[in-house]
Amino acid sequence: MFGQKGLELIKELNRTPDVLPPFNDDVIRQVLEEMNALFEQNRMDLDKEKDANYAGVHVRHASLERNRRCLLAYLYNRINKIRQMRWEFGSIIPPEIKYNMCEPEVQWFNNYNKILATYMRGIGNKHGLNLTLDRQPPKELYIEVRCLEDYGEYEMDNGDVVTLRKGNMYLLPRGPCEQLIRQGILQHITD
Repeated sequence: MFGQKGLELIKELNRTPDVLPPFNDDVIRQVLEEMNALFEQNRMDLDKEKDANYAGVHVRHASLERNRRCLLAYLYNRINKIRQMRWEFGSIIPPEIKYNMCEPEVQWFNNYNKILATYMRGIGNKHGLNLTLDRQPPKELYIEVRCLEDYGEYEMDNGDVVTLRKGNMYLLPRGPCEQLIRQGILQHITD
């Protein structure tokens, strides 16, 4: 049946809505091979003008279009997940996620980082504005956090240096902590 491999790619994305699955090179290659075979069959049928099977050509062309849409949807959804991860994790992708990305996706992520960094430097005053810090409006300026792993010395925006040790609790400004919370180094303690 035509289009089953393309549909398999879409089902793979639906099975893991919150996680980026490994790039499925094999199935994509199979879909492209199927599309080439369908195209060649259509070309051969149309070259025989006398008894061309136009119904078969239409069915194969519809299958070509369906496979194309499935491939584009697969790639589009992966790029959207990677874009979302940039806002969640910052400019560094965790290794377990980067392992699931293909080389063009890594290049796209790096280019997106550069474009976003250039934009953030260009807005605000002369210092720029980091759009990734406050994803939710802050309710207080200082938050209580617990360090989940030994991080070492961390320099705050005002120049103060704090040594972050595993298990210790700190009352720190919200801004510098947001990135460390998203990276899993600090945990926001709520009452």
